[in-house]
Amino acid sequence: MSVLSLQTAEVFDPLLAPARYKAAYGGRGSGKSHFFADLLIEDSLAERGLRSVCIREVQKSLKESAKRLLEDKLSEHRLGEADGFKVFREVIETPGDGAVIFQGMQDHTAESIKSLEGFRRAWVEEAQTLSARSLSLLRPTIRAEDSQLWFSWNPRRKTDPVDAMLRGATKPTGAAVVQANWSDNPWFPAVLEQERIDCQRDNPDQYEHIWEGGYATVIDGAYYAKSLSVAREQGRIGNVSADPLMTYRAIFDIGGTGAKADAVAIWVAQFIGREIRVLNYYEAVGQPLATHVNWLREHGYGGAQIVLPHDGTTNDKVFDVSYESALRAAGFEVTVIPNQGKGAAAMRIEAARRLFPSIWFNKDTTTGGLDALGWYHERKDEARNIGLGPEHDWASHGADAFGLMCVAYEAPEQEARERRSMRRAGGWMGA
Repeated sequence: MSVLSLQTAEVFDPLLAPARYKAAYGGRGSGKSHFFADLLIEDSLAERGLRSVCIREVQKSLKESAKRLLEDKLSEHRLGEADGFKVFREVIETPGDGAVIFQGMQDHTAESIKSLEGFRRAWVEEAQTLSARSLSLLRPTIRAEDSQLWFSWNPRRKTDPVDAMLRGATKPTGAAVVQANWSDNPWFPAVLEQERIDCQRDNPDQYEHIWEGGYATVIDGAYYAKSLSVAREQGRIGNVSADPLMTYRAIFDIGGTGAKADAVAIWVAQFIGREIRVLNYYEAVGQPLATHVNWLREHGYGGAQIVLPHDGTTNDKVFDVSYESALRAAGFEVTVIPNQGKGAAAMRIEAARRLFPSIWFNKDTTTGGLDALGWYHERKDEARNIGLGPEHDWASHGADAFGLMCVAYEAPEQEARERRSMRRAGGWMGA
């Protein structure tokens, strides 16, 4: 039987010992995928008959799988049919009638996932995209004696299921987790070093995420990516204090009640001259209005002026009361922004872009909102290469409330301009 002599970067040493969960996260060029591919081949040689599955959340074709990397590794280690490895179109046979298969979790149901019950290795690539549903299906399915689940990924958001599971306060029993970046790779190629340096120079907001394994603060194509980058460069995201003599404004995007309702998002800001000082951000899902009111009061915003979107006058589907009437009853002054029609989303985005140079954020209390602004992006019809308007996802609630804040700031200015224009016109006509 062939024996592999593999060179392993020191950062991966904790993953060489037996463990139920083995995980490596980090940026580009760290060698995470190469490590797991080598380890899978090594285990397949050592454990005859080993059945393994390489998993992605969505796998439309084998080109999106680890199959090509495993084939290259077999060639690199000069392993072939004489050693028990046979490469077929959809499977790689391994010594002792073992196999490596490639599947997308999105294609599985609670019934079909049972086909993987005898597998002893499951390697999840691009694990940051794995849904909570897929994770809950996979973990109890890979349950053979001494079975292992492997995860490799470039972190995206701290709330992604794989991060919550393997980087949270309480990790699964038997979890070995390492962070690996380009600097941990002794074979980091010169061509990638130049790419890294160029990214650091040309795309500093993306650098930490792409190369150092940090969470994404902006994504390509985000509406506010450039504005956020400039705000960071100019130091407008940092420590921002409230003016105790100025009005607090709490700008809402309305969700609903119930576990499946959209999130309620609130930005707390002060309009001070030509500046908008953003002081706090709040988001909650499925909670009653009283919870949001309590948060405002507990944080010293009990006298805030509330700004609602046009549907603030609409009665809640569960409780027969509107946000406007309930908040007025709670003692708040309420302003409802009129319906802006079909182009409302575009108007909010443009208003926000115009005002961004005048907006300052208190970083420590607005991190969740800044994450939403950095993610808020356009839906695309890939076939026709056209935009379809803002993507309605987790980020849209915070972004909608932010845009409404900017509309609320501009509205009085617009009214004042119109009044001044009318006065000038009247004065000229009467001369």
